[in-house]
Amino acid sequence: MSLQRSLIIPAYNEARRLAAGYARLAPTLTTWGFDSTEIVFVDDGSTDGTLQAIQATYGHLPHLKVVRHEQNQGKGAAVRLGWASAKAPHVITVDADMAIHPSCLIDVDEALASSDFAPGSRALNGPIRYGHFTRTMAGALFHRVVTHYTGTGVRDTQCGCKGMSLGLARLLGLLGFIEGFAYDAELFYLADRLGITPTPVPVTWVDVTGSTVRANGTRAILRDLRSIPRSNYDIVALRASVDLDITAVRRAAVSTRQRGLVIARHAHESLIIFPRDAGINAITMAPQLEATVTSVRIDELRGATFQAV
Repeated sequence: MSLQRSLIIPAYNEARRLAAGYARLAPTLTTWGFDSTEIVFVDDGSTDGTLQAIQATYGHLPHLKVVRHEQNQGKGAAVRLGWASAKAPHVITVDADMAIHPSCLIDVDEALASSDFAPGSRALNGPIRYGHFTRTMAGALFHRVVTHYTGTGVRDTQCGCKGMSLGLARLLGLLGFIEGFAYDAELFYLADRLGITPTPVPVTWVDVTGSTVRANGTRAILRDLRSIPRSNYDIVALRASVDLDITAVRRAAVSTRQRGLVIARHAHESLIIFPRDAGINAITMAPQLEATVTSVRIDELRGATFQAV
């Protein structure tokens, strides 16, 4: 059976919570079938034995992939590494504690059959109610701040469950800058710039103790939110013919050892999107693909369809 979905699980010092999270996830994996689901863990520089706990808890699964940052870089950076490592056509990001009930992931996966972006939402029927009044009010205030800086009308940008097509996930990973917890807000901003309308999926959620979000990170989150509308999201690309063969792109990428490319297809041309630091490889690959090197504005990607290479 071919892979149908990749679950991306970022983890930073989650050793004590992995077993309980897997117990919640296991029935959903059984429903899907273990052979159709890839589990991609990203150990974001943990120091508490998370890597060993992943192997002990998930090591029996047939499609487990573990990638790692040597030092903690932030949830956004971890998720992007997971997207770059995933193989299945549907990519669903979830938190290691499985606070979003994993049965909801089935609905997210089904939504991706007709939508490129299916984020989970705890707020489709009103504001999110946390266990404490102060936290509930803080969440409402955060939503207002996110709306101010990104223009998104989505109420629950911070839900830990997000489904995307592999092509869109790879592209957002290449475009985004934010490495911390505000990366979620940046995703919705970028999706809007690309002309993509999210299809929110209602999810149920429990407040699991041990979150790695701390109040002392608030200043950094606000700084990152302010940076979103000010950022230049131009990116390195190759302009190629509309009938560009993805197999030829893969061969050229292998020859230059370049990973993580995305093809954005328009009715009149194809654009091969590179990481921002891969200009030399773009120059090397251009003659092989009869393409020209360029810098692409995010608005030029609006309305395209996206293929992961």
